[in-house]
Amino acid sequence: MPAPALAEPRPGYLGRHRNGGARVVAVIPAHDEAAQIGLTIAALRAQEHPVDEIFVVTDNCTDDTAAVALAAGARVRASVANEHKKAGALNQVLAWLLPRLDEDDVILVQDADSTVDPRFVGTALDHVERGYGGVGGVFRGGPGGGFVGHLQRNEYARYARDVHRLRGKCLVLTGTAAMFRVGTLREVSAARLAGTLPAGDGAGGIYDTTVLTEDNELTFALLHLGHRVISPSACTLETEVMTSWRALWAQRLRWKRGAVENCVQYGLTRITWRYWGRQLLTMAGVLVSLLYLATIVVGLCDGGLHLQPLWLGISSIFVVERVVTLRYRGWRRMLLAASMYELVLDYFLQACYAKACADALLRTRKSW
Repeated sequence: MPAPALAEPRPGYLGRHRNGGARVVAVIPAHDEAAQIGLTIAALRAQEHPVDEIFVVTDNCTDDTAAVALAAGARVRASVANEHKKAGALNQVLAWLLPRLDEDDVILVQDADSTVDPRFVGTALDHVERGYGGVGGVFRGGPGGGFVGHLQRNEYARYARDVHRLRGKCLVLTGTAAMFRVGTLREVSAARLAGTLPAGDGAGGIYDTTVLTEDNELTFALLHLGHRVISPSACTLETEVMTSWRALWAQRLRWKRGAVENCVQYGLTRITWRYWGRQLLTMAGVLVSLLYLATIVVGLCDGGLHLQPLWLGISSIFVVERVVTLRYRGWRRMLLAASMYELVLDYFLQACYAKACADALLRTRKSW
């Protein structure tokens, strides 16, 4: 069923503060999310710090996302002639919404397939008020997906551990959920119009609609404007996992190619050198893995597997790393990780990275 247009807010609603402080407005872009959107909205309504208003942006939906969102108490806005997926839908609603808010109000941009934990909004708001330009979430994988889902949950647990150990320092404000001051987003828009940042849609849109990873690009934009970003360990949420290898391949190919192209887009700067370094390390990891596999194949072809001490040492380090970094998932999964079964995912992701680099170099057609 077609999504209804956004009903104008109640008279004077966006002109007042419900709690006497900054208003918190959640914006959720959604494409055919009828099965999940009710849970996403319910999680926002269960926050310890109240969310003043929730807007769901229905983008080319063919299901009942709009009806479910309205029934859950959200306001709904349908994107209009949008050909730019999530980024385009967000730009449309933010162009309408930002002029109706004050500089110190905040906007929480959240994926429709994610549910934030009760302390998320309050913790994120506290960090915004400390001067951070963007505050992201630390996510864990949701249920389902069989073996491929299990591997993603392990992967996300390691990510959460890394962010916790770094006290919230993060490379990317992921699109799962992130909070920004209205004034900060207006600054991004002005910088795009002035040419200080990549132009994006050319109309001062907050999100760059020409890239595959709009969240990564917006992080670059904030950092180049002098803002700090953080993902506090208490800003937790759950996001869905890909339920098949095919779906995971498509997702990660987009992420990895987008990350590479964002680096090329901004060039080598005082901000991006760390990201370039990460790309080079990943590429080195691919080469080392290929050499490791080649050594095994050669050994088998020679009539027996005879690993050199170097490779035995590398294997031992890998096993220890797999076990220690899975502490958040409990000792049973830590022991299981010692079997190195997760090499399946590691080689899968490295193949995906190699394909992403080749696609970026050859400038093949981008696919969302």
